[in-house]
Amino acid sequence: MLIVALLFTGCASSSRLLRRGNYDAAIERSVRKLHRKPDNHQEILVLERAYMIANEQDSERIRFLEREGRVQNIPEILRFYTLMKDRQTLVRTITPLYLPDRVVQFPYIDYDEEIISAQRGAAEYYYSQAIQLLDLDEKEAYRSAYDKFLLVMDYSADYKDVHQLAYDARYKGISRVLVSVDNRTHLKMAPDFLQRMLTVDPRGIEDEWLELYYEDLDETIDFDYYLIINLMSVVVSPNQTSEKDQVFRKTIEDGFEYVLDDRGNVMKDSLGNDIRITKYKDITCTVIETQQRKSANIDGDLELVSEQPRRLLMREPLTAYTVFEHSSARAVGDLNALDEETLVKVGIDPLPFPSDEEMIFRTADPLRKAIRGAIEKNKNLIR
Repeated sequence: MLIVALLFTGCASSSRLLRRGNYDAAIERSVRKLHRKPDNHQEILVLERAYMIANEQDSERIRFLEREGRVQNIPEILRFYTLMKDRQTLVRTITPLYLPDRVVQFPYIDYDEEIISAQRGAAEYYYSQAIQLLDLDEKEAYRSAYDKFLLVMDYSADYKDVHQLAYDARYKGISRVLVSVDNRTHLKMAPDFLQRMLTVDPRGIEDEWLELYYEDLDETIDFDYYLIINLMSVVVSPNQTSEKDQVFRKTIEDGFEYVLDDRGNVMKDSLGNDIRITKYKDITCTVIETQQRKSANIDGDLELVSEQPRRLLMREPLTAYTVFEHSSARAVGDLNALDEETLVKVGIDPLPFPSDEEMIFRTADPLRKAIRGAIEKNKNLIR
C-alpha cells in the first residue's frame, strides 16, 4: 500500500498535490517542471501558493511550540526551521519567475540564527535526558543514553563531554558473555578439539550490545553472563565390519558354429554363404561387499548463568553425533558379468578405521552447530 501511495503521489500533478495539502510535494514537482520550462505560468502560480501556505503553517507551528515553552519542543522547532530553510534553498534555484503582470520572487529569510539556537537547545535537551538515564545504572538505560548522546553529537559534535560519556554508556551497555567448557567425561579432551568446538561463527549472534568471549584473558572485564558447555558422556563404538555376497549372472556370445547337412558338409544359404549360428555361454561373478562403520556420540548440556543476580537462566541438552561409513567390494569370477555400477564398487578398496580420538574430534563440527543453535534460540535471555 505504501509503494502504491508513493507511486500515485509521484504521478500526481503539482496542482492536485496542492489541493490535497501536500505542499512540499507540490513545490518539488513545480520546481522540477520550471527547471525545464521557466515560463509555465500555471506551475508558477502553484509554486507561489504552495510555498506561501507551507511557510505560514510551519511558522504558526513554531510560534505555538515556542510559546508553550517546553524543552521537549526544541527538536521539533529545529525540524521546522530546517524544513523552511531547505524549502527556501530549493525555490531559489529557479527564482525570479515571470508572470505577464508581475515578477514572483520569494523574500530571503536568514534562518541560521534560529537553527543554531535550536541545535544548542536540542543538544542540551538530549544531553540532560542521557544523564538521567545514566543514573539508573541499568543495561537498557545505558543503551538508551548512548543513543541520546549520538543525537547530541548530531546537533553539536563537541558538546561538553559528550564523547567520553557516549563511550562510557556504550561500554556499560554491552552484555558480555564468557563461553567455557566443563569436561565431565572420563576422557581428556585435546585442546584442538575444544578450540574447534568453540569456534562459533558470531554472525547473527553478536550485535551492537552483545559480545561473546571464549577466554578470560582480561581481568578488568566484568562478565554479565556465563555460557557453560557441560560435556557429560562420550561413547565411541567399536570398529564394525559386515559383508554380504551377491552373485551376478549373464549370458554372453561365445563364438559360432557351422550348420552341417546330413553328410557333414557346411550348409549354404541362397546366396552361397556358409550358414553359421552364434554360440552362447553363461558366466557368473560373486561380489563380496564390505561395509565399515564406526560412530561417536557426545552428550551434555548448555547452561546460561547471569551474574547480577547470580542465577541459572536456562539449561538445554546438547548432543553431537558423527559416523564413519565406507563401502568397498571385491569380485570372484568373470567381471564381464557385472554392470557398470557394480564395477565401480569393485574398484573401491577398504579404508583404515579412524581412531577413537579422531572420531571424537569429528564431533566438534556438529557440536559447534548445536551450540550455535542453542545460543540463537535463547539469545533473548541475554539482556
